[in-house]
Amino acid sequence: MAIMLNSLHDLIRQGFDSVIDVRSPSEFAADHLPGAISLPVLDDEERARVGTIYKQVAPFEARKLGAALISRNVARHLEGPLAAMPGGWRPLLYCWRGGQRSGSMAMILSQIGWRAEIITGGYKAWRGLVVRALEAVPPSRIILLDGNTGSAKTELLQLLALRGIQTIDLEAMANHRGSLFGSRGLQPSQRMFEGRIARALSELDPARPVVIEAESSAIGQCRLPSQLWKAMCAAPRIELDVPAHERARYLASAYGDLTADHDRLSTTIDQLRPFHPAERVAEWHMLARRAEYVALSEALIAAHYDPRYAKHRARSGTARHRIFVASLDPAGLLAAADSLAEKIQRL
Repeated sequence: MAIMLNSLHDLIRQGFDSVIDVRSPSEFAADHLPGAISLPVLDDEERARVGTIYKQVAPFEARKLGAALISRNVARHLEGPLAAMPGGWRPLLYCWRGGQRSGSMAMILSQIGWRAEIITGGYKAWRGLVVRALEAVPPSRIILLDGNTGSAKTELLQLLALRGIQTIDLEAMANHRGSLFGSRGLQPSQRMFEGRIARALSELDPARPVVIEAESSAIGQCRLPSQLWKAMCAAPRIELDVPAHERARYLASAYGDLTADHDRLSTTIDQLRPFHPAERVAEWHMLARRAEYVALSEALIAAHYDPRYAKHRARSGTARHRIFVASLDPAGLLAAADSLAEKIQRL
């Protein structure tokens, strides 16, 4: 049996025990439905072989080879990850679009006695829902949380969420802290990033504001969807005014993973050479070698980050509200979150 997905919430509403992506490993890695597990019926090399035979020899020969390979791979899944599934197990399967791969595996699972179903249109149907969600105007009124580098915006977003304020953490979705020094490792694909945003937007209460950290149009390698970016550019901003020395101290602590890896820190500093005199970059390297990370942070704030933030803000004509934050220690962050929550409610 095939089901039709009409919204991004249908997966949860349908109540399946497992969502299985039967596409090849590379297709799964590029993007997949939330919570899906990868049980490919054809791996990347097998899929390429079948496709080549389909185009260059004959569809019949391709289907015959495909059937043999799929049967072999499904048998391996039955003897492995599916061996312990109970009789009442209800899986939902999908492939790219046509349903041949998911339909083949679903038929075998159904013959065993499991209540296996497939998604009409497969992954492409899900992707269509994501695209439509991103093309729509965001359902809630956006308020940007702005502030110079080191203002603890991400931590304050988390504290706002604990106070019942709607928030979207774009940096968490992109697995990146939004600056040259902000890499956290592997980022999601663009499609996966967009899917995370679409689901977050669809869960918002349109009657309430949503707070998003002010970002550029890209977070690392992930680009913000155009409609969301336009809405963010037009949104009012609450700007955190935090002394530079407090921001430097906070950065030195928050970026502990970077300062612990001297080679990575040195390589990142080198990426600033096109923008600054050689003497200045050499000074930053010296501070890094001496492990004077607060001084390094303050130097980067003064010469690199604050001037760029000022240029960016000069181009923004949106309404701006300022909150002074004297300290970013735990007590200062809690007080700042309370002030922000009060300001958001008034806005």
